[in-house]
Amino acid sequence: MLNRIAFGPRPGDVERVRAIGMDRYIDQQLHPQRVADPGMAARLSGLASIGMSSREIARQYELPQLQARRERKQNAQADQTGAPPKPDPLQQKANGVIVELAEQKVLRAIYSERQLEEVLTDFWFNHFNVDARKGRDRFLLTEYERETIRPHVLGKFRELLGATAKSPAMLFYLDNWLSADPSGPHLEMLPPRIARGPFGGRVVVPGGVRQRPLGKNAPKGLNENYGRELMELHTLGVDGGYTQKDVTEVARAFTGWTIDNPRQGGGFTFNPRLHDAGQKVVLGHVIKAGGGESDGEQVLDILAREPATARLIATKLARRFVSDTPPAALVERAAARFRATDGDLREVTRTILTSPEFLAPESYRAKVKTPFEFVVSAARAVGADVQEALPLVRQLQQLGMPLYQCQPPTGYKDTADAWVNTGALVSRMNFALALGGNKLRGVSVASLPTADEVLVGDLSETTRATIAKAGDAQQMAALTLGSPEFQRR
Repeated sequence: MLNRIAFGPRPGDVERVRAIGMDRYIDQQLHPQRVADPGMAARLSGLASIGMSSREIARQYELPQLQARRERKQNAQADQTGAPPKPDPLQQKANGVIVELAEQKVLRAIYSERQLEEVLTDFWFNHFNVDARKGRDRFLLTEYERETIRPHVLGKFRELLGATAKSPAMLFYLDNWLSADPSGPHLEMLPPRIARGPFGGRVVVPGGVRQRPLGKNAPKGLNENYGRELMELHTLGVDGGYTQKDVTEVARAFTGWTIDNPRQGGGFTFNPRLHDAGQKVVLGHVIKAGGGESDGEQVLDILAREPATARLIATKLARRFVSDTPPAALVERAAARFRATDGDLREVTRTILTSPEFLAPESYRAKVKTPFEFVVSAARAVGADVQEALPLVRQLQQLGMPLYQCQPPTGYKDTADAWVNTGALVSRMNFALALGGNKLRGVSVASLPTADEVLVGDLSETTRATIAKAGDAQQMAALTLGSPEFQRR
């Protein structure tokens, strides 16, 4: 249970949970506001940007960097020596925003007493994935995870869905902030005009339509990116019964949902000049003309109530907590609970965590850990003292899972086929050697626990024999953390 509800046990955790009972532990974790977490504030105190708003981050990091970039361009035009550019401290500082965000994620996963909240924050961020490498999104992700994802992981799904739809990070990532009615008032009609012809004569140039000059990033017309991903990934699923016509209608409903002063870290705003005010029909539901911003809200209401949405969310949660191919009966019960509670994610999660399938023998160590789960669970298992999380963040890059840098909107996969291959297992073993040998700067292990203490469960005879042949404690730790048993949860 601790390997799936939490990021693995720390020394003493198994005994503590046994003392209070699993049912009480699950209930505590489902109400994180009741769980004291006194050590986290001190752990995170050195990460200055994680408490900032997007406006503050833009003011302190992005705007100075843009000004410095302009100056460097001007200087480069004036300097014809061909000398290589000097390192840009502002660029390094800007990249530090995502580094600090990644460090806080690692530290919370290792040390927070609210383990289920951390597991679900990771799960839901991945479900509503946003890539930090898409330009301005790196300045928006801190607030996105803190204000949009984390507060809603055990609330109503509709509230989480609405928060992501209005998040500047999502609006920017899937380009909805530039989506506009192609025939809207942001376009203007050009009258016919007289021009000089190719042979000196005069010709009549027909009139037409052109974009009004609203700035460099003025909307170019309807963008269907968000409408498609909203249905395919966030709600109904790829087999959810929608059509290309539905995609277009949903995209029309969200025209005008944009960002106020994006370079300054502004928030959501609705711009009626960009909105398609006509009637829409989504999954057979008529959205009357003239609704304005409520058109998008009505779409979210429709999608949140669809049975296909309940089934998708139930399947993904069951896949995260039980197995890569979750039992159909469990998925159906969780989906039914979703529908009965109007998408109450706490109750859907409770249904899965207290199900017979969750603790069934066939679910035991059925899941392969992602690199993030592996690194964090290893640090927890050996009781590591992490004074600096950056080395662990870098290890995750080497293991193929850089935090907040998954490019496709699908997010990182949560199934074994994505993470089990020879190269990946060798990299995990190398990490285990470095961790057990105290070779990661800022991460120390005072004394290495035994294999039984780390794995807290049955060891195969092959694993026992392999570990027994190791020559020293460092090798034994690496073999234990790299064992098939530890790779799974």
